[in-house]
Amino acid sequence: MPRTGQQYRVLQRDAQNRQERKRERMWRPAVQGRRAFLSRLVAKESFHGLQDRAFLVLLPHVSSDQTLAPLSSFESSFRYYSHWVSSKSCLRESTRLFSSNPSEQSESLGSEAFENDKDSVFGDNLGVVSSEPSVFDGIEDTLEAENGSDFGDNEVVVEDDEKAEEVNLEKLESVLSLLQSSGIVDGSIESSLEEIGLSLNEELVVRVLETPYVPGENLISFFKWVLKKPEFLVTSRAVELLVTAICIEGRNVYALWDLVKEIGEKEKGILSAEILNELIALLSRLGKGKVAFEIFNKFGDLGCAPNADTYYFTIEALSRRSIYDWASTVCEKMLNADMLPGADKVGKIVSFLCKGNKSRDAHLVYLSAKEKNINLPVSSIKLLISSLCRQDEGVKLAMEMLDEFPKEERKHAIKSFSHVINGLCRANDVTGEKQLRSYCSEDIEEAKNLLLKMIDAGPPPGNAVFNAVINALSKKGEMGEARKLLKVMEDRGLKPDVYTYSVIMSGYAKGGEMEEACKILNEAKKKHSNLSPVTYHTIIRGYCKLEQYDKALELLREMKEYGVQPNADEYNKFIQSLCLKALDWTTAEKLLEEMKENGLHLNAITKGLVRAVKELEQEEVGTNEIMATA
Repeated sequence: MPRTGQQYRVLQRDAQNRQERKRERMWRPAVQGRRAFLSRLVAKESFHGLQDRAFLVLLPHVSSDQTLAPLSSFESSFRYYSHWVSSKSCLRESTRLFSSNPSEQSESLGSEAFENDKDSVFGDNLGVVSSEPSVFDGIEDTLEAENGSDFGDNEVVVEDDEKAEEVNLEKLESVLSLLQSSGIVDGSIESSLEEIGLSLNEELVVRVLETPYVPGENLISFFKWVLKKPEFLVTSRAVELLVTAICIEGRNVYALWDLVKEIGEKEKGILSAEILNELIALLSRLGKGKVAFEIFNKFGDLGCAPNADTYYFTIEALSRRSIYDWASTVCEKMLNADMLPGADKVGKIVSFLCKGNKSRDAHLVYLSAKEKNINLPVSSIKLLISSLCRQDEGVKLAMEMLDEFPKEERKHAIKSFSHVINGLCRANDVTGEKQLRSYCSEDIEEAKNLLLKMIDAGPPPGNAVFNAVINALSKKGEMGEARKLLKVMEDRGLKPDVYTYSVIMSGYAKGGEMEEACKILNEAKKKHSNLSPVTYHTIIRGYCKLEQYDKALELLREMKEYGVQPNADEYNKFIQSLCLKALDWTTAEKLLEEMKENGLHLNAITKGLVRAVKELEQEEVGTNEIMATA
């Protein structure tokens, strides 16, 4: 991605701050060394007679008739001089604080003689020094010997903690101008760099890599050229700055990886996990999961040991490309290495695996985090519970996780409890075939107990949770328990809906208890003015099963009185029962005519069934008449 305007401003400000800090470090040893030397010089008794004149040189604000200033004032003036030098940007000039020849000092500063320069920090009192130059003979040599601060032409001394390296500013500017220019033909960068004639060192390479507005491909070409130079020894700092610069730009990631891989294979110990992690993170943002996985597998060959962030960024990159099988493999290695990132990142890993239907692997990550007292985000825990409940073998694991909810979060976890109860009440696949499923009494009992626990400790259950347990109890034939929960539901101020009554009626009808089913139907009529076709269909099917077709037909007529219009499926199943069990094609034909009046159409198979039963009965009647005549 190209840099935004804000990113450019931030990078430019950082570069300017680094320049200022380096400029301060450049002058500090020279100023401190001269101050220390002059302090020792002033302390000598033999030099007391020259103190006034020495201070006249260094303290332009002290007149010749003033008494000797204290040493603190002397040091303050020297700090003032240091500030003046840096404010004049004299970085490229060969500057000396003392000289045996005043004219030489004037030339070295690149200005007119000081006696004609009224703005000079030394003022007119400089003449005191020139009148007796022998006083300061040898001072300059002593300072140079002690501090080594003689600046050559166009050279800057940069102190970087333990080492100082020389950087040619003019050549550095030429390199930056070359790299920042656009439209460079491939291959011309190296030849142009050769023409500049650089004296390579780490500081120069670092300053190039830290400079903003340099295209990534040019930085890579520059670094390749640097690696070919025997005088340059590649360092981790340089490689890290290169990777950071390319990652900020967001392009040339493949070329960068090829270069980093080449460096790591040739120079063991140069690369670090942080360098490779930054590269994997960029690939993750770009959606390059396979390349990120390749880098992860190359850690051992490159002499690096993966850390917790390595596993996280790799899993993230693979999950963004929906390569969940590979992500699961990386997750397993992370658990074996016992390296978990922070709570937020572990929560994201759990979420990634759940979205890829790897809920069991996500649960292992959850258990490992629990052992290390890492508290995952509540959103990740809820997603994991929901994913585990999609599979029969994961419901019990999800139920155990419900106790891990903090008390303040438990009252908001109604969906998680509902997922577990629905999973427990779901019919289990006991034969391996979806058509044959069975309800487990143990699971239903656990679901009922969990429902009662919700009533006592929260979160408060709603109609959906009650209906799930009542439905499971009714299909299992435990009608007494179902009626008890119906009573609990009403006592808590909840109004049972039509579905609640329908599932209880279905349970009674399935057991042949049609009287109890009709009682529930009458209760539903009192509580609800609008019933559903399913409510009547449940009892009609129960009467047809008992071959009580008159009562079934009576309920069919009653549906219209309550504004419930039978659908084509309802007529179809009723007509099939009349033809196959009662052989009552007459009633079937009446229902067929009724369907036509209501704009409903019977399928061809059921029509053929009515016609076949009618013809069969007519043939039987004809045969009986012939036999009676004979």
